Amino acid sequence: TVLQIVPDNLSRPDVIDLLREHLQGVALHSPPERIHALDVEALRQPGISFWTAWHDGELMGCGALNELDAQHAEIKSMRTASRHLRKGVAAALLHHLVEEARRRGCRRLSLETGSAEAFAPAHRLYARFGFTPCGPFADYLEDPYSVFMSREL
Repeated sequence: TVLQIVPDNLSRPDVIDLLREHLQGVALHSPPERIHALDVEALRQPGISFWTAWHDGELMGCGALNELDAQHAEIKSMRTASRHLRKGVAAALLHHLVEEARRRGCRRLSLETGSAEAFAPAHRLYARFGFTPCGPFADYLEDPYSVFMSREL
């Protein structure tokens, strides 16, 4: 499956639906005050770049980079459409985000994800891409519901 990964302006209903599904999925495993996933409006803020992955006109997944500073970016809103899980969509998006951060001159790429068992596949994916556990970064605080990971680029 060859994916086309393109910059996205978050205006298409299917993209907004995927992000809504993402927020609902996170909410199943974390209390509301511990959710760090961004909604559509937050993803439209300056400093955040958002991409969608497509195959034959169908939305497969999404991901974003949040520029924390000139040398440090954060991965946000990684989501595969539920009917396309385990097809390599997340790996393709993650590869794209790592390469894009590198292209922009970032030296470090970090992320926050959930700690519940439901997030284990994400932990394994990030580890496969060289991310290792780290402490909280940017404005995050230590939290039993969060796992923080980072890698040098």
